Amino acid sequence: MSDNRFQRDAVESFRFVRCGFDPATGVAQLVYAFDDGPELVETVTVPGAPFFDGGAAADPARAAAIEHALRLLHLIAGVSYYKAAVPKRIRIDGYTIDADTARLIETIYINGLGEFAYRNGLDLHGRIRFPHEADPAAPAPGLGLDRHALVAIGGGKDSLVSIEALRTLGVEQSVSWIGGSQLIRACAERTGLPTLNIGRALAPELFEYNRQGAWNGHIPVTAVNSAILVLTAVLRGADQVVFSNERSASYGSLILAADGSVTSEVNHQWSKGWAFEKAFGEHVQRHVAADLHYYSLLRPLSELAVARQFAKSDRYDGHFSSCNRNFHILGERPANRWCGVCPKCHFVFLALAPFMPKPRLVGIFGRNLLDDPDQTAGYDALLEFREHKPFECVGEGRESRAAMALLATRAEWRGDALVERFAREIEPQLDRAELAVEPLLVPDEEHRIPAALAERLDAYFRA
Repeated sequence: MSDNRFQRDAVESFRFVRCGFDPATGVAQLVYAFDDGPELVETVTVPGAPFFDGGAAADPARAAAIEHALRLLHLIAGVSYYKAAVPKRIRIDGYTIDADTARLIETIYINGLGEFAYRNGLDLHGRIRFPHEADPAAPAPGLGLDRHALVAIGGGKDSLVSIEALRTLGVEQSVSWIGGSQLIRACAERTGLPTLNIGRALAPELFEYNRQGAWNGHIPVTAVNSAILVLTAVLRGADQVVFSNERSASYGSLILAADGSVTSEVNHQWSKGWAFEKAFGEHVQRHVAADLHYYSLLRPLSELAVARQFAKSDRYDGHFSSCNRNFHILGERPANRWCGVCPKCHFVFLALAPFMPKPRLVGIFGRNLLDDPDQTAGYDALLEFREHKPFECVGEGRESRAAMALLATRAEWRGDALVERFAREIEPQLDRAELAVEPLLVPDEEHRIPAALAERLDAYFRA
């Protein structure tokens, strides 16, 4: 970059310059750069400083865990900046990593940037290579962490289902979120549980680079948030980092050719899927702390099963929102908690409809989305009818089709415009044997939930 402007195509390398943590303030500093350009400094602020009181700094195992967690965060959070130019060369200036860590980070970048690459017409396979020199590290020891869960809350139905399940099962928890969303804060405070708000400030230069033509698009934000919470757990002595990603998150959007054949699968929510959870959770236990458990409490469940669970209580009806337009970093946000026109609004309305009285659901959203012909295209995408599943955190097409088929049998819903259209035009083209809701409500056995909790949780969800 020969002048002050960001020249995307002239960038040759992306650098992980350094990372550091100040125990007196709780501020982690993550520093990056392109070539020899200006430093890009991101900060993450963990409440509870000063840390290390009581001798934690003198504990070599604890100090090593903090350093490993910090470096893991540095590497994963770098995806926000790397994507601006996607150069072929990656440099790590301040430390070295082993082959196991390099493989994990490469996997996160390639898969987590899948939608970004698809939308920008880029091929990242074979392009992203993290240098590794260090010998394999010895397995991380246990740290004697406290039985306490840091539970990520995003303001939607899923995390609230997890929080209430853990409350019922007697698991001590802190409701945790990253950033300054007032909607999330209101939801967190509604739980009545201890809260933990972690600060994150992106390097301001990134937004200027975007204005100057940097590559831009979706990143695996759940992977970044996971790394932030792992560092927080080590600092605060908690033995669990809990997310609320259901099994449906593992399925992407099938990209179709003109002849209807599938050309590829792009998963908008890859870092919410099982492949990420398994790889990241195992890495944390090998490299950070053997007794730190990272898992999704809802992994055994489909989106419809989560919706059924949420509908059992109206505690959060006036507080939750899954509408992603509420959480944009930049740009206009809806005046209400639900915009009513985005894929998340479409799907959550449809997923809750089979399990919730119609007046209650319409009251939450402020209108009946299934009786609005203007929403036809959006629902066709959810049903994977002549269109691929939206690039959003929504359920599988088969879940949407099953939910719509069930509504078509119910007097209170079947007269609504989109339900009636489904029954008339779409359902006759489908295999009725694949439209049953009940099989989609059966919990799966693929998860990382600790054994001592899993059996009790299964009984809770089946009740």
